[in-house]
Order: sequence, then structure tokens, then C-alpha cells
Amino acid sequence: MKTETKTALVTGGGSGLGYAIAKAFTEAGIQTVIAGRELEKLEKAAFTLGPLCSYRVCDVTHFAALPQLVNDIEAGIGPIDILVNNAGINLKKEFTEVTEEEFTHLLNTNVTAVFVLSREVVKKMLERGKGCIIHISSMAAIYGMPKVIAYTASKAAIDGMTRAMSVELSPLGIRVNAIAPGFIYSDMTAKALDADPDRKARVMARTPMGKMGQPEDIGAAALYLASDAASYVTGVVLPVDGGNSSSY
Repeated sequence: MKTETKTALVTGGGSGLGYAIAKAFTEAGIQTVIAGRELEKLEKAAFTLGPLCSYRVCDVTHFAALPQLVNDIEAGIGPIDILVNNAGINLKKEFTEVTEEEFTHLLNTNVTAVFVLSREVVKKMLERGKGCIIHISSMAAIYGMPKVIAYTASKAAIDGMTRAMSVELSPLGIRVNAIAPGFIYSDMTAKALDADPDRKARVMARTPMGKMGQPEDIGAAALYLASDAASYVTGVVLPVDGGNSSSY
């Protein structure tokens, strides 16, 4: 995989899928910086992940602070070879009840922050003529889901950005891809599905593999896309969903 000399920045890396990605990276020998808003969560994650992991406290919606975040990492740890834009939020609410402020806040977190941070990292990558960027998309960008209009809009934007960035940046040595997770196990998702047996049955019926994915499945996909094994892969939105998005 030839990952041992690389440095990665994973936003939202203190928990959930971001943590799983950071774990896959550090286990492969990648120096990994996890970024997020909660110091205690980051400290705990970095301690568990070991000496190859460090952290930076930041809110990705504080756009003016993102250039300095990139500069600090490059100066203190090393050139950012891999950027994983994992940080994001969701909002489940009836369409007619979503306010402009809620819609804008979600887009700022899930889309604008991805653009700004990517832009600042790309400036550095262009100097070196190489790099890898991975966005986190969603099944919501593939087919319609009720009560998540803002989230759906944000992830559809991520898919478009992935392709547009890939076309512009790949000739300059920077690969850009995305991962679209399916139903991935967590205490929260398990509790939600167990509380709604009908929904759980629909989820399993639509997933050909008949089971939920594990966070490690997303970590493995990110590691592949970040590695030299994927050196000819760019502009891809990779579903990791047990076949859910292909099912009837």
C-alpha cells in the first residue's frame, strides 16, 4: 500500500466514521491528525490511536481559521498528503419546518467548510504536485429520503464537487474521490432501528448483504483510496453499503 511516509488530516476524527478512518490510517503507518470541536474527545481518541496520531481543536465552520490550521500542521507535523473531509452534521425535520438558518448552517458545515479546507490544502499540494482528497458522501445523494432535505442537498453537492475537483486537479497530481456509506453500525443507529422494527426490516430487505456495515468497512475504503493501490482512481463516489444503492 506504500502509506508509511504519508501524513493525513481527518476532520471529525474523534469519533464515528472519522475515528474508524484515523484508526485504519495509523495502523497502516500513516501519521494522522484528527480535527474536531471537542478537546476531550480528541484527546481520548489520539491516546487510543497511539503515537502516530495527534489532534487539533477546530470548528470547520470558522472559515477564517482554516488556513492557519493547514499552516500549523504543515509546519509542525509535515506536508498533508491526504485530506479526509469527514466532519458533518445532519438535520431530520419536516420539509416545511426547516428554517433558512438551519438550511444554511448545515450547508456551511457540510459543503462550504469542505470547499474552504480543500482549497487551502490544495494550495500546498499543488506546490508538491501530488495529493489525495477524500470526501464523505451519503446514500442520500443517490436516492431521495424524507425529512432530510438540507442533508440531501449537501451530499448531492459533495458528489458534484468530487467530480469537478477531480477533473480540475487530477491533471496536476491530486486525486479526489468520495465514499458513500450505507447503513453503518453504531450504538445510535442500532438503537434507532431497534426502536422501529418496520424501518429495520425495510433497511435489511433493501440491503442485499442482509446486514449493516461496520465502521471498519469505511476505514478500509478510505485507506484504499488514500494508498498507491488506488493511484489510477479519481472522480469516484464509492458506495460502501452492502449493495443497498444497487438494490430494487
